[in-house]
Amino acid sequence: MSKIVRINKSVVEQAQPPQGKDQDFYRDDQLKGFALRVTASGVKSFVVETLINNKVRRITIGKYGKLTAEQARKEAMSLLGRIARGENPIAEKKMQKVKAITLQQAFDDYLQARKSLKQTTIADYRRVLQQVMPDWLNKPIASINRDMVAKRHAKFGDSNSKARANLCMRLLRAIFNFAIYQYQTDDGGSVISINPVKFLSHARSWYRIERKQTIVKQHQLADWYKGVAALSELYPHEQAALWQDYFMLILLTGLRRTEAASLRWENVDLRGKIITLLDTKNRGTHVLPMSDYLAELFERRSQHVQSEYVFPSVLGSGHIVEPRKTMLKVVEISGVDFTLHDLRRTFITTAESLDISVYSLKRLLNHKNSNDVTAGYLVIDVERLRKPMQLITDFILKSTQIIASCEVFSVSKSLDKYSGKRREHV
Repeated sequence: MSKIVRINKSVVEQAQPPQGKDQDFYRDDQLKGFALRVTASGVKSFVVETLINNKVRRITIGKYGKLTAEQARKEAMSLLGRIARGENPIAEKKMQKVKAITLQQAFDDYLQARKSLKQTTIADYRRVLQQVMPDWLNKPIASINRDMVAKRHAKFGDSNSKARANLCMRLLRAIFNFAIYQYQTDDGGSVISINPVKFLSHARSWYRIERKQTIVKQHQLADWYKGVAALSELYPHEQAALWQDYFMLILLTGLRRTEAASLRWENVDLRGKIITLLDTKNRGTHVLPMSDYLAELFERRSQHVQSEYVFPSVLGSGHIVEPRKTMLKVVEISGVDFTLHDLRRTFITTAESLDISVYSLKRLLNHKNSNDVTAGYLVIDVERLRKPMQLITDFILKSTQIIASCEVFSVSKSLDKYSGKRREHV
């Protein structure tokens, strides 16, 4: 319902909530565009209705109680005058609201839009923002300029980590690119029009990060294995076997640390000797055959299942997360410095040295062949990977001196039924 009246205190106070609909309007008979809106819940608000950019727009002035009818009339006259002069109060209000959006709010909106991001990626994004720019999170994103970006990038990179400084600024660049199109005026204009992180490219200020090439070299594998085997003397049997098997699984499959740690028993086919990894880094499913050694490893672990995970956390629920303390023990004993990704690179380097076909190698590593036309037509069954997987395993086990000729022995003395047959290191 719409009524034409003189909006004053008496009219406002006597206005009743509408029956059977959401709202009623009382439009002023003297000041065109000035109106009172009454909702079904009884809320009374003063509004202005007029054309802005050839569209009828409604602007709320304020609620009755906070404003009197006369105060609302004066405010309506002012708004209508500004609009008549070509101003757009709605766009200005929106502009001010967007300018107040903090980096944290923009980051949260960015994550909400990027639904495909993995939880591990999100956690790393949060961590790097806290590391590099914790004091910026409550700043309006529009207040961050190129000089601030350049100084923070250089300060953190020079005093802490160049790689983390680069990562944080790449994330900030992505947030700004998102904000430029997300936060716009009614006419499609950008409230944030410049991405200040682009200045780093203009000034060639990005740190050059050399790709890591470290591996456990072939002549180091025997010493490295001695360090792994010695864990049986430092930890309880089950805990030692868990870490030993975890390290060997990565070395003999090239799995990423989280892929190996989060492997579930439901994805281990002991009968078919197959491992299936779901939702991997490239979003695909990764299927690997077990070599003889790995089949024995999983069979042995299956005799002591305590969790849905092959490698359950030693502290509580879930799977193992941080092996750094145990790794340092292996380094200390063996004298061989390594990371879990070094083990993955060792697997890759070994496979390449054995002249395994590039297509089989990519399948073993779960690398995409997006730029290879031939690979797009090539289908490699998991059984085709069994022979190269066994070849890689045998070569590595001989290098670690775990096997002589074709005999395969487990890492764990306490749980290995072949422990009595282990050859002495030479």
